[in-house]
Amino acid sequence: MSSEASSALAHQFDDLAQQSEAATLGMWVFLVTEVLFFGGLFLSYIVYRASYPEAFASGSHHLDVMLGAVNTAVLIGSSLTMALAVHAAQEGRRREVVLFLLGTLLLGGVFLGIKGIEYGHKFAQGLVPGPSFVFPAPHARQVQLFFALYFAMTGLHAAHMVIGIGVLSVLTVMAWRGHFSAVYYAPVEIAGLYWHFVDIVWIFLFPLLYLIGRH
Repeated sequence: MSSEASSALAHQFDDLAQQSEAATLGMWVFLVTEVLFFGGLFLSYIVYRASYPEAFASGSHHLDVMLGAVNTAVLIGSSLTMALAVHAAQEGRRREVVLFLLGTLLLGGVFLGIKGIEYGHKFAQGLVPGPSFVFPAPHARQVQLFFALYFAMTGLHAAHMVIGIGVLSVLTVMAWRGHFSAVYYAPVEIAGLYWHFVDIVWIFLFPLLYLIGRH
């Protein structure tokens, strides 16, 4: 075994292939628990939307479809740069790994910035659930439920984005320092799985919250 592979190998594994398989399995198990977690929120949203279709459609009309669509495009772009970072890591191209990870970080930051603008609009309009919630139209209580689910689902998704950005920031520094190569790139690959999962969650959130029932 080369010194490079030996330095990356944890003592409990026989070789890097076994270590990579164990890490990948661990990430998939974690993602399954995340699917169950988000699945509960999605199910709650679907049940309440079926119960109060007019109120939820009314609430959806107060979301900015354009900003939501831009954020969808931004996340799709970040999935592309993440995939390119993984591919570059597999081929041992350190400079490209760093550049593509930085691109992913930039797009993730853009997404959070746009989401912050959206949240700011909702605060200004009095559409944040709580004592100050203002909705001078029928079904106000049910519309407040819509926004409670909106903030819960998008807020949880944004929290996962923040965690992902933190992880990718560490990996970017590690890549710059030459910790990854064509022999050892598992952390980048596993982080890519997490990032793609977060992107996929938004692909479901966007039509559920912004599009269904608007017409």
